[in-house]
Amino acid sequence: MGGKQSTAVDVNVGAASDSLKAKFTLTIYGQDGKSQELDAVLFSVPNKRYRMELTGSLGIGVASLLWLEDGWQMVFPTEKMYMKGAGYMVGLLNDPSLPLVHIHQVAGFFDGKVLPENLEELSQRDSLGVDSSVIKIHEACDPLTRHYTYAERNGEVLWIATLGRDGKDEKLVIEEYKEFNGVKTPSKISFIRDETVSLKIRLKKVQRGKPFGMGTWRLNIPRSYQLIKG
Repeated sequence: MGGKQSTAVDVNVGAASDSLKAKFTLTIYGQDGKSQELDAVLFSVPNKRYRMELTGSLGIGVASLLWLEDGWQMVFPTEKMYMKGAGYMVGLLNDPSLPLVHIHQVAGFFDGKVLPENLEELSQRDSLGVDSSVIKIHEACDPLTRHYTYAERNGEVLWIATLGRDGKDEKLVIEEYKEFNGVKTPSKISFIRDETVSLKIRLKKVQRGKPFGMGTWRLNIPRSYQLIKG
């Protein structure tokens, strides 16, 4: 095997006041109806940097993701492959094996933040749920004028809908909330694209103010690994 290239950033190794560590299960659904369940750990300094480790059966490492403000990289050690990109959308376009996700939004869920930041409300109306409870339907847009529709009941967001980059409908459904360290947090989340479930998250544990070592923000990629072009 050849030498290694690495990505690293200098950060304070002490506990940041806004740092967070979350453990969860991630289920990915393929077009053939088959699913793959992975254990996941997220190290987060919100909106600045993220590290995610995915493991499969027997604790075998499946993927490692490092997201920094100037770009992201993801390594698949068992396949000896890697991918890279820039921006807040992480994954492959039109590839259900690694669906695109909004990294800030996913990390925000674990901190109890459900809606995208800086949404401007356009309208609001009342609707009746299946149990005859009142649900508020909101129409809103973000600073980039991307349109969102979301439903809220008793202060809890039930679902959020928008159009994906490819023009297909995307919907995020929050099936359950739990309290972690006193913060009400979505604990069961489904990602739906074009009326098909592509991804599910089940949150297990959240810890805040965790110190992360320097190794957290380094991702080594052997030169022999092949780049995935998405």
